[in-house]
Amino acid sequence: MDLFLSQLVNGLVYGVLLFLLASGLSIIFGLMGVVNLAHGSFFMLGAFFGLSAVKWTGSFWYAMLLAPIPVALIAALMEVLFLRRLYGRQKLDQVLLTFGFSFIFTDLVEWGWGKDTFSIAEPPSLEDSFAILGGFFPSFRLAVLAFGLITALLLWILIDRTRAGAMVRAGVDDGATAMAIGLNVPLLLTTTFASGAALAALAGVVAGPILGVYSGVDVEVLIPAFIVIVVGGMGSLKGAFVGSLLIGITDTFGKAYLPEMAMFLTYMTMIFVLLARPSGLFGQAQIR
Repeated sequence: MDLFLSQLVNGLVYGVLLFLLASGLSIIFGLMGVVNLAHGSFFMLGAFFGLSAVKWTGSFWYAMLLAPIPVALIAALMEVLFLRRLYGRQKLDQVLLTFGFSFIFTDLVEWGWGKDTFSIAEPPSLEDSFAILGGFFPSFRLAVLAFGLITALLLWILIDRTRAGAMVRAGVDDGATAMAIGLNVPLLLTTTFASGAALAALAGVVAGPILGVYSGVDVEVLIPAFIVIVVGGMGSLKGAFVGSLLIGITDTFGKAYLPEMAMFLTYMTMIFVLLARPSGLFGQAQIR
Protein backbone atom coordinates (compact mmCIF):
# COMPACT_ATOMS: atom_id res chain seq x y z
CA MET A 1 0.00 0.00 0.00
CA ASP A 2 2.85 2.37 0.88
CA LEU A 3 4.48 1.64 -2.48
CA PHE A 4 1.22 2.29 -4.31
CA LEU A 5 0.69 5.64 -2.56
CA SER A 6 4.29 6.62 -3.15
CA GLN A 7 4.02 5.88 -6.86
CA LEU A 8 0.69 7.69 -7.04
CA VAL A 9 2.22 10.83 -5.54
CA ASN A 10 5.24 10.51 -7.86
CA GLY A 11 2.89 10.12 -10.82
CA LEU A 12 0.89 13.21 -9.83
CA VAL A 13 4.10 15.21 -9.36
CA TYR A 14 5.42 14.14 -12.74
CA GLY A 15 2.01 14.95 -14.17
CA VAL A 16 2.00 18.55 -12.91
CA LEU A 17 5.56 19.01 -14.22
CA LEU A 18 4.32 17.82 -17.60
CA PHE A 19 1.41 20.25 -17.28
CA LEU A 20 3.72 23.22 -16.71
CA LEU A 21 5.53 22.24 -19.90
CA ALA A 22 2.51 21.13 -21.91
CA SER A 23 0.35 24.12 -20.99
CA GLY A 24 2.78 26.47 -22.71
CA LEU A 25 3.04 24.08 -25.66
CA SER A 26 -0.74 23.82 -25.83
CA ILE A 27 -1.07 27.61 -25.89
CA ILE A 28 1.55 27.97 -28.62
CA PHE A 29 0.47 24.95 -30.65
CA GLY A 30 -3.26 25.01 -30.03
CA LEU A 31 -4.00 28.73 -30.00
CA MET A 32 -1.28 30.12 -32.28
CA GLY A 33 -1.03 27.12 -34.59
CA VAL A 34 2.78 27.08 -34.27
CA VAL A 35 4.49 23.69 -34.27
CA ASN A 36 7.39 24.42 -31.92
CA LEU A 37 9.85 21.55 -31.66
CA ALA A 38 12.16 23.81 -29.65
CA HIS A 39 9.73 23.95 -26.72
CA GLY A 40 11.67 21.28 -24.85
CA SER A 41 14.74 23.49 -25.26
CA PHE A 42 12.97 26.24 -23.31
CA PHE A 43 12.52 23.71 -20.49
CA MET A 44 16.22 22.82 -20.66
CA LEU A 45 17.34 26.46 -20.80
CA GLY A 46 15.14 27.26 -17.79
CA ALA A 47 16.73 24.43 -15.85
CA PHE A 48 20.27 25.63 -16.62
CA PHE A 49 19.48 29.28 -15.98
CA GLY A 50 17.86 28.17 -12.73
CA LEU A 51 20.99 26.21 -11.82
CA SER A 52 23.13 29.31 -12.32
CA ALA A 53 20.63 31.52 -10.46
CA VAL A 54 20.74 29.20 -7.45
CA LYS A 55 24.55 29.39 -7.44
CA TRP A 56 24.55 33.19 -7.74
CA THR A 57 21.76 33.98 -5.27
CA GLY A 58 21.77 30.90 -3.05
CA SER A 59 17.99 30.80 -3.27
CA PHE A 60 15.75 28.37 -5.13
CA TRP A 61 12.89 30.88 -4.95
CA TYR A 62 14.91 33.59 -6.69
CA ALA A 63 15.81 31.05 -9.36
CA MET A 64 12.11 30.41 -10.02
CA LEU A 65 11.60 34.15 -10.53
CA LEU A 66 14.74 34.89 -12.54
CA ALA A 67 15.25 31.88 -14.83
CA PRO A 68 12.09 32.31 -16.96
CA ILE A 69 13.02 35.92 -17.84
CA PRO A 70 15.96 35.26 -20.23
CA VAL A 71 14.11 32.31 -21.75
CA ALA A 72 11.07 34.50 -22.44
CA LEU A 73 13.33 37.11 -24.06
CA ILE A 74 14.99 34.47 -26.25
CA ALA A 75 11.57 33.16 -27.28
CA ALA A 76 10.33 36.67 -28.08
CA LEU A 77 13.33 37.32 -30.33
CA MET A 78 12.85 33.93 -31.97
CA GLU A 79 9.20 34.73 -32.73
CA VAL A 80 9.82 38.27 -33.98
CA LEU A 81 12.88 37.58 -36.11
CA PHE A 82 12.12 34.12 -37.49
CA LEU A 83 8.72 32.55 -36.78
CA ARG A 84 6.73 35.65 -37.75
CA ARG A 85 7.97 35.27 -41.33
CA LEU A 86 6.44 31.78 -41.51
CA TYR A 87 2.87 32.54 -40.44
CA GLY A 88 0.47 31.48 -43.15
CA ARG A 89 2.94 29.04 -44.67
CA GLN A 90 2.89 25.26 -44.38
CA LYS A 91 3.66 23.70 -40.99
CA LEU A 92 6.74 21.91 -42.31
CA ASP A 93 8.56 25.26 -42.46
CA GLN A 94 7.89 25.81 -38.74
CA VAL A 95 8.92 22.24 -37.94
CA LEU A 96 12.26 22.59 -39.73
CA LEU A 97 12.99 26.01 -38.24
CA THR A 98 12.21 25.08 -34.63
CA PHE A 99 13.93 21.69 -35.02
CA GLY A 100 17.05 23.55 -36.08
CA PHE A 101 16.76 25.89 -33.10
CA SER A 102 16.64 22.89 -30.76
CA PHE A 103 20.10 21.86 -31.99
CA ILE A 104 21.38 25.42 -31.61
CA PHE A 105 20.12 25.63 -28.02
CA THR A 106 21.67 22.24 -27.18
CA ASP A 107 25.04 23.38 -28.51
CA LEU A 108 24.79 26.65 -26.56
CA VAL A 109 24.00 24.77 -23.34
CA GLU A 110 26.92 22.37 -23.83
CA TRP A 111 29.21 25.30 -24.63
CA GLY A 112 28.10 27.27 -21.58
CA TRP A 113 27.59 24.55 -18.94
CA GLY A 114 29.20 21.41 -20.38
CA LYS A 115 27.80 17.91 -20.79
CA ASP A 116 27.77 16.91 -17.12
CA THR A 117 24.60 16.10 -15.20
CA PHE A 118 23.71 18.60 -12.47
CA SER A 119 21.00 18.88 -9.87
CA ILE A 120 19.32 21.92 -8.37
CA ALA A 121 19.24 21.72 -4.59
CA GLU A 122 15.84 21.67 -2.94
CA PRO A 123 15.05 24.70 -0.78
CA PRO A 124 16.01 23.99 2.86
CA SER A 125 12.47 24.69 4.02
CA LEU A 126 11.19 21.76 1.94
CA GLU A 127 13.78 19.10 2.77
CA ASP A 128 11.63 17.26 5.33
CA SER A 129 8.99 14.60 4.76
CA PHE A 130 5.34 14.36 5.73
CA ALA A 131 3.65 11.24 7.07
CA ILE A 132 0.43 10.58 5.15
CA LEU A 133 -1.62 7.38 5.53
CA GLY A 134 1.33 5.54 6.99
CA GLY A 135 3.78 6.62 4.30
CA PHE A 136 6.42 9.35 4.20
CA PHE A 137 6.39 11.80 1.31
CA PRO A 138 9.03 14.46 0.55
CA SER A 139 7.80 17.95 1.29
CA PHE A 140 9.28 19.28 -1.95
CA ARG A 141 7.25 16.89 -4.10
CA LEU A 142 4.07 17.77 -2.25
CA ALA A 143 4.88 21.45 -2.74
CA VAL A 144 5.42 20.86 -6.48
CA LEU A 145 2.03 19.15 -6.64
CA ALA A 146 0.34 22.09 -4.90
CA PHE A 147 2.20 24.58 -7.10
CA GLY A 148 1.04 22.80 -10.25
CA LEU A 149 -2.59 22.82 -9.13
CA ILE A 150 -2.45 26.53 -8.26
CA THR A 151 -0.76 27.33 -11.59
CA ALA A 152 -3.46 25.42 -13.48
CA LEU A 153 -6.17 27.43 -11.71
CA LEU A 154 -4.44 30.75 -12.38
CA LEU A 155 -3.90 29.93 -16.05
CA TRP A 156 -7.55 28.97 -16.45
CA ILE A 157 -8.63 32.26 -14.88
CA LEU A 158 -6.20 34.25 -17.03
CA ILE A 159 -7.14 32.66 -20.35
CA ASP A 160 -10.88 32.12 -19.87
CA ARG A 161 -11.94 34.83 -17.44
CA THR A 162 -9.87 37.94 -18.16
CA ARG A 163 -9.76 40.64 -20.81
CA ALA A 164 -6.15 39.73 -21.64
CA GLY A 165 -7.15 36.14 -22.37
CA ALA A 166 -10.04 37.30 -24.54
CA MET A 167 -7.67 39.55 -26.50
CA VAL A 168 -5.29 36.67 -27.15
CA ARG A 169 -8.10 34.39 -28.31
CA ALA A 170 -9.49 37.13 -30.56
CA GLY A 171 -6.09 37.84 -32.08
CA VAL A 172 -5.51 34.17 -32.80
CA ASP A 173 -9.00 33.41 -34.16
CA ASP A 174 -9.30 36.42 -36.50
CA GLY A 175 -6.22 38.59 -36.62
CA ALA A 176 -7.55 40.96 -39.29
CA THR A 177 -10.71 41.79 -37.37
CA ALA A 178 -8.78 42.12 -34.10
CA MET A 179 -6.38 44.61 -35.70
CA ALA A 180 -9.34 46.50 -37.16
CA ILE A 181 -10.75 47.13 -33.68
CA GLY A 182 -7.38 48.35 -32.41
CA LEU A 183 -5.65 45.27 -30.99
CA ASN A 184 -1.90 44.97 -31.49
CA VAL A 185 -1.99 41.40 -32.81
CA PRO A 186 1.79 41.01 -33.45
CA LEU A 187 2.48 42.06 -29.84
CA LEU A 188 -0.19 39.64 -28.59
CA LEU A 189 1.36 36.75 -30.52
CA THR A 190 4.87 37.59 -29.32
CA THR A 191 3.66 37.86 -25.72
CA THR A 192 1.80 34.55 -26.01
CA PHE A 193 4.84 32.76 -27.44
CA ALA A 194 7.15 34.23 -24.80
CA SER A 195 4.71 33.35 -22.00
CA GLY A 196 4.55 29.73 -23.17
CA ALA A 197 8.35 29.61 -23.17
CA ALA A 198 8.47 31.13 -19.68
CA LEU A 199 6.12 28.41 -18.41
CA ALA A 200 8.42 25.77 -19.89
CA ALA A 201 11.44 27.45 -18.25
CA LEU A 202 9.62 27.54 -14.91
CA ALA A 203 8.91 23.83 -15.28
CA GLY A 204 12.63 23.26 -15.88
CA VAL A 205 13.56 25.01 -12.64
CA VAL A 206 10.92 23.19 -10.59
CA ALA A 207 11.88 19.84 -12.12
CA GLY A 208 15.60 20.40 -11.52
CA PRO A 209 15.73 18.77 -8.07
CA ILE A 210 13.66 15.81 -9.33
CA LEU A 211 14.73 15.08 -12.91
CA GLY A 212 18.18 16.65 -12.87
CA VAL A 213 19.73 19.22 -15.20
CA TYR A 214 21.59 17.98 -18.26
CA SER A 215 21.93 18.41 -21.99
CA GLY A 216 19.37 16.20 -23.69
CA VAL A 217 16.58 16.61 -21.16
CA ASP A 218 14.76 18.69 -23.76
CA VAL A 219 14.18 15.66 -26.00
CA GLU A 220 13.14 13.47 -23.08
CA VAL A 221 10.38 15.85 -21.97
CA LEU A 222 9.21 17.07 -25.38
CA ILE A 223 7.75 13.74 -26.52
CA PRO A 224 5.59 13.24 -23.38
CA ALA A 225 4.48 16.88 -23.66
CA PHE A 226 3.25 16.36 -27.23
CA ILE A 227 1.50 13.16 -26.16
CA VAL A 228 -0.23 15.15 -23.41
CA ILE A 229 -1.66 17.77 -25.74
CA VAL A 230 -2.74 15.12 -28.25
CA VAL A 231 -4.50 13.17 -25.47
CA GLY A 232 -6.02 16.28 -23.89
CA GLY A 233 -6.98 18.04 -27.11
CA MET A 234 -5.28 20.81 -29.06
CA GLY A 235 -5.57 24.23 -27.44
CA SER A 236 -7.47 22.95 -24.39
CA LEU A 237 -5.96 23.98 -21.06
CA LYS A 238 -8.27 21.60 -19.23
CA GLY A 239 -7.23 18.87 -21.63
CA ALA A 240 -3.55 19.62 -21.00
CA PHE A 241 -4.13 19.34 -17.25
CA VAL A 242 -6.10 16.08 -17.35
CA GLY A 243 -3.82 14.61 -20.02
CA SER A 244 -0.72 15.49 -17.99
CA LEU A 245 -2.00 13.71 -14.89
CA LEU A 246 -3.10 10.70 -16.95
CA ILE A 247 0.22 10.34 -18.75
CA GLY A 248 2.23 11.12 -15.59
CA ILE A 249 0.49 8.40 -13.58
CA THR A 250 0.64 5.89 -16.45
CA ASP A 251 4.36 6.47 -16.99
CA THR A 252 5.22 6.33 -13.28
CA PHE A 253 3.29 3.13 -12.55
CA GLY A 254 4.61 1.61 -15.75
CA LYS A 255 8.22 2.26 -14.74
CA ALA A 256 7.53 0.93 -11.21
CA TYR A 257 5.69 -2.29 -12.10
CA LEU A 258 6.42 -2.96 -15.79
CA PRO A 259 9.63 -1.05 -16.56
CA GLU A 260 10.20 -2.79 -19.90
CA MET A 261 6.71 -1.71 -21.07
CA ALA A 262 6.51 1.81 -19.63
CA MET A 263 6.69 3.64 -22.96
CA PHE A 264 4.39 1.08 -24.55
CA LEU A 265 1.74 1.78 -21.91
CA THR A 266 2.06 5.53 -22.48
CA TYR A 267 1.56 5.19 -26.24
CA MET A 268 -1.28 2.71 -25.75
CA THR A 269 -3.02 5.23 -23.49
CA MET A 270 -2.77 7.81 -26.27
CA ILE A 271 -4.05 5.32 -28.86
CA PHE A 272 -7.06 4.31 -26.75
CA VAL A 273 -8.00 7.95 -26.15
CA LEU A 274 -7.73 8.81 -29.84
CA LEU A 275 -9.78 5.76 -30.83
CA ALA A 276 -12.54 6.91 -28.48
CA ARG A 277 -12.15 10.65 -29.16
CA PRO A 278 -10.05 11.50 -32.24
CA SER A 279 -9.88 15.17 -31.21
CA GLY A 280 -8.62 14.34 -27.70
CA LEU A 281 -10.43 14.33 -24.37
CA PHE A 282 -11.42 18.00 -24.49
CA GLY A 283 -10.52 19.00 -28.03
CA GLN A 284 -13.05 20.37 -30.49
CA ALA A 285 -13.76 18.18 -33.49
CA GLN A 286 -12.78 19.80 -36.76
CA ILE A 287 -15.49 19.88 -39.45
CA ARG A 288 -14.12 20.18 -42.95
